[in-house]
Amino acid sequence: MMNQLKKVVCLGMLAVLAAGVTGCGKGGKKEEVHVGYFNNITHAQALYMKAEKALEKSFGDDITVTWTAFNAGPAEVEALFSEDIDIGYIGPVPAINANVKSGGDVQILSSSTKGGAVLVKREGSGIESMADLEGKTVAIPQIGNTQHLNLLKLLDDNGLAPVTDGGTVNVSAVANADVSNMMERGDVDAALVPEPWGATLLNQNAELMLDYDEIYMDGNYDVAVVVVRKEFLKEHKDLVETFLKEHEKATETINSDSENAVKTINEELKSATGKALEEAIITEAFGRIGVSTEINKAAITEFADISKEQGLIDELPDESGLYVE
Repeated sequence: MMNQLKKVVCLGMLAVLAAGVTGCGKGGKKEEVHVGYFNNITHAQALYMKAEKALEKSFGDDITVTWTAFNAGPAEVEALFSEDIDIGYIGPVPAINANVKSGGDVQILSSSTKGGAVLVKREGSGIESMADLEGKTVAIPQIGNTQHLNLLKLLDDNGLAPVTDGGTVNVSAVANADVSNMMERGDVDAALVPEPWGATLLNQNAELMLDYDEIYMDGNYDVAVVVVRKEFLKEHKDLVETFLKEHEKATETINSDSENAVKTINEELKSATGKALEEAIITEAFGRIGVSTEINKAAITEFADISKEQGLIDELPDESGLYVE
């Protein structure tokens, strides 16, 4: 009986030792990194890194990388709150909202892209200047997103305001893919849209009203940033540092070898969505996008101010806790 007991104990110890040798992370499982992004060229580094399996190669076999695509900022913010993703490519306005609503638990790690939006008007709209937007309908992709705040700033700078604020400009949230049809019907007079939708509309007879460098801060404002959960950063600083190195390498490659990088990004879009962008469209669109890791904090601060004025957030973020230092 004693010999049998010893045998059971020894087998149990061997099992524990085996688990300690082969297991990785909590509970003997592999460590995991969950990354959120959009299938949009303003999330250029994410698309490039995913296509090249850059993170998987850099982390090695002991780390599992999961990519999750989102269609809207609020959905990605909820995924951050529920810890379904750890690191995310997202617009600066949703990033600010996430930081405020989480009490600083979601922080901005890096910039991703800048500019990348245009104000276009429909053919025959009669619009020649910003003043002519009075009484017109202007489409933006989503209430409270970066392009919406860009438009609000443009209107204010030109003595105009949306109908919801007692002004005369009808601001309407319209899915980017639907803007062209609504312009053809005359339901929308102008639209402030991100790339590649700007290039797409311009190739469908829309007319350019303001180019990317005339929208805000000469186009040097963040249109996409990278955020990270503070808890994940604290527990896995090494993984976040490795991610950031790959993000920086992707940024350098996209800028130094743009022709091949854009082809890789377009192939990833086709793989993910079933449809690539026309070469002329994606080339034109990338001409309006700055790919950079440097955060424009002045732009982020102004976005936060406008967000509070519009009631999108209840309080301004604590700048000391907004960024990963």
